[in-house]
Amino acid sequence: MEDNKDNEKVEIYSKRVRAGKRTYFFDVKSTRSNDYYLTITESMRRLKDDGFVYEKHKIFLYKEDFDKFLEALKETVDHVKTDLMPEFDFTQFESKTEVREESDITGNSDLRWD
Repeated sequence: MEDNKDNEKVEIYSKRVRAGKRTYFFDVKSTRSNDYYLTITESMRRLKDDGFVYEKHKIFLYKEDFDKFLEALKETVDHVKTDLMPEFDFTQFESKTEVREESDITGNSDLRWD
């Protein structure tokens, strides 16, 4: 791992998920002490004045909360799928889902906010 003295937040790994008008970024970052955390960013392109701006919302998720977060997310999604919408075919969205790796631990990055 590279030395992290000069930069408080080093991005280690990133995934991008395009979802209609929104894009979600799942980024693993490192602190000065080489501890890791996850940021989940929702980015939406909005028309403003004569151009576009990106409205972003961010969640910081720390390693001690990973399992609790995943469990709650899975339970919530399963509740919607099995209890609220049991007849709905969620598989129709599988082929349209794009998940792309944007950078890796070597620092190669192709992150774009488009």
